[in-house]
Amino acid sequence: MTLPLADVKVVSVEQFGAGPWGTLQLADLGAEVIKIEDPFSKGDVGRYVPPFQEDEDSLFFETFNRNKKSISLDLRHENATSIFHDIVRNVDCVYSNLRGDQPKKLGLTYAQLKHVNPRIVCCSLSGFGMTGPRAAEGGYDYMMQGLAGWQSLTGDPSGPPTKSGLSLVDLSGGYASTIAVLSGLWRARRDGVGCDCDISLFETALHELMYIGPWAATHGYVPPRRANSAHPSIVPFQNFKAKDGWFVVAAAKQKFWETLCDVIGRPELNEDERFSTMAARDEHRDALLPILDEVFVEKTVEEWIGILVEAGIPSSKVNTVLEALDDPQTREREGIVEHEHPALGSVRTIASPLRLSDEDGNELRAQPPAPGPGRGEHTRDVLSDLCGYDSARIDELAGEGTFGDVGV
Repeated sequence: MTLPLADVKVVSVEQFGAGPWGTLQLADLGAEVIKIEDPFSKGDVGRYVPPFQEDEDSLFFETFNRNKKSISLDLRHENATSIFHDIVRNVDCVYSNLRGDQPKKLGLTYAQLKHVNPRIVCCSLSGFGMTGPRAAEGGYDYMMQGLAGWQSLTGDPSGPPTKSGLSLVDLSGGYASTIAVLSGLWRARRDGVGCDCDISLFETALHELMYIGPWAATHGYVPPRRANSAHPSIVPFQNFKAKDGWFVVAAAKQKFWETLCDVIGRPELNEDERFSTMAARDEHRDALLPILDEVFVEKTVEEWIGILVEAGIPSSKVNTVLEALDDPQTREREGIVEHEHPALGSVRTIASPLRLSDEDGNELRAQPPAPGPGRGEHTRDVLSDLCGYDSARIDELAGEGTFGDVGV
């Protein structure tokens, strides 16, 4: 079965997390993703992120760059523009995650490339976008979680502002850029016209304020931080402590609340006017939650999960990362994939969540992971196969320092 994006080619000026995460989604679905790595910065900085890092390879880099190719090219070299244009003629998308002022400086925008390939889709993922007062500033996930208000919403009520344990703005920005690229490609193939896609991490983080954004923008209301990771307005929808650990109860509908009252042996709670409706429970949460805390601490996590799941109430254990990777659901759906890496050995990584099926209902999974590329590993192959350069021309360019210190 052919992967959905098997006929898509992307050239990417990318590094670190957000951009490589975006193109990883394309690569996992079959696109040919060609990374351009700067020889003078020794390539993607992700190659050098500890722990589990050796020379120019790391598990961090591997996470974001499986199933990709790498070429070494100094985009500021006098030979670079003609080489880059020869690549652009033969691909569908130019992708970058640089500061917002950099794509234009490096010749990566649609206005600068449409004469080379009128169908080219040019996607820039930056901290603040390609315009505005902060376009020339760098931006990272931690900053955006602060700037967009996320940290003010996260953590214990008495504690400091807190970021998420994961780089969710980077990941979300990568996903948003992928949606933009696929939309641009659809139009380019339909109408024959490419475009620019201008995606920023800051605007992605603002967008993901979701309902809290309209609450604040319309009424000036921002919910306070809640103890035990509680939902801002739905009660009970949070972590609770059992006899031996923590678990989540998600009574997100009235029927779940009513059932919960029965299975914990406290039907009178639903008859109490303070707790009988969603709005009432929100208003009187300080009276309700201590009652539930006293109930839930009487049994183990396993006991409560068994009772609640059987009753149809959404609930789950609060796992460690290792427990999550060994969860029966993870194992049954083959959520861990493994491949061999020449320097890192056997690498176990997380499978793509993207699952499709063919006309007969057979599951079409993302392609099996291949090791992330060595820096500049595919320079000669790409210039030969994609651009039609012969060996003599590639050797000449290498001798002129076009590819930096990487042997081709």
